[in-house]
Amino acid sequence: MVTFTINIGGHSISLDKRSVEAHSDFISHAHTDHITAAKKSSGIIASMETVALIREAYNIKPKISGFNLDIELLDSGHMLGAKQIYINNNDYENIVYSGDYTLHNIETAKKIRIPHADIAIVDSTYPYPSIKFDDREYQKNCMLEWIDHMKDRGIVLFSAFAMGKAQELVSILNGNGIIPIVSPKIAKINKVYGSFGVKLEYNTYGDMDYDEKLKDNFVGIVDTRKIFELSYALKNIHKKEVYTAIATGFSKFMRFNTDAQFALSDHADFDQATSYIDEVGAKRIFTYGQNKEVFAKNLKARGYNAEAFKESIKISKKITMLSAI
Repeated sequence: MVTFTINIGGHSISLDKRSVEAHSDFISHAHTDHITAAKKSSGIIASMETVALIREAYNIKPKISGFNLDIELLDSGHMLGAKQIYINNNDYENIVYSGDYTLHNIETAKKIRIPHADIAIVDSTYPYPSIKFDDREYQKNCMLEWIDHMKDRGIVLFSAFAMGKAQELVSILNGNGIIPIVSPKIAKINKVYGSFGVKLEYNTYGDMDYDEKLKDNFVGIVDTRKIFELSYALKNIHKKEVYTAIATGFSKFMRFNTDAQFALSDHADFDQATSYIDEVGAKRIFTYGQNKEVFAKNLKARGYNAEAFKESIKISKKITMLSAI
C-alpha cells in the first residue's frame, strides 16, 4: 500500500492523503483533493482556518492530533489557512513539505514563509519550464478592463472554485468598487473567511429582491459546474446578454468554453518552484503530486538533486562531529 508519509523518531505523518499507517495526518489546506484524511483520521495536523473551512464546507468535524514534535505550520500563500509543514528537530534532518503554494501575493491569503531545510517535498502542479505566468498585476488589470467593458453590455458571470478562487475574485472586485453577487455555497465560505478577518463585500443569490437588486447589469461569481446553467437562466429571466469568464492558472495552456479566460494562478509555476527550492537550500528534493515524475525529471535537467516521492521518507538523525582532545 502506498502510504505517502514521512517518518521521524518513530512517528509517521501522512501528507494530504489518508494513511492507516500514519500516527497523524497533515492537511495543508481545505480543497477537496487534500482533505481525504479529515473524516477518518485519528488526529489531523492543520491550521485553525483549515479546520473551520472543513467543518463549514463539508460538514466534517476532524479530530485534532495531540502529537507534539518540533513542528511549525508556515504560510504557503495559496489560500486562507494554507500551510507548509516544517519539522525542525535538532536531532534529525530538517524537512519541509510545501503543499500547494505560490510566491505571489494573493489578496485573501498570507504571504508564503520559506524556511531553510535539509529536505524539501515540493508540489508538482505545474512541472514544465515552458509554463510561465504573466505578471499578476497585469493579469488583474486585463480582467478588470474586460469586466468594465462587458458590464456596460450585459451581465458578467465568473466561474470559480467555491473555496479559494471565489474569495480571491471577490476581494479583487471589491478593491475596484464592485460588489459581486455570489452563489449561496460561495457565500457560506465567504463567512468563514470573514470570521478570520478577511473582509469581503458581496450579495447572495436568493437573499435579495431580484426586481430591485438585479435590474441593472451586475458581476456574478458562481461555482464552476453551475456557470452555463445559470448563464442560460439569467439570459432568459433578465432578457440580457450574459458574458462568461474564468480565472485560473490552467488558462495558460487550456481552452475553456467561456467568453474570456485569465491566467490568474494561486500556484507556483516552474520558475517560482526553482526559486522556492533555492531559498529552502535543500540537499535532497522530492517532488509530490500527480505530475511528480515529470517535475523531478525537469528539475534534474536543471542540476537539482531531485526524485519523485515514492511511498515514504525516513528522516535520518544528524551526524555530530566530535573533535579529538
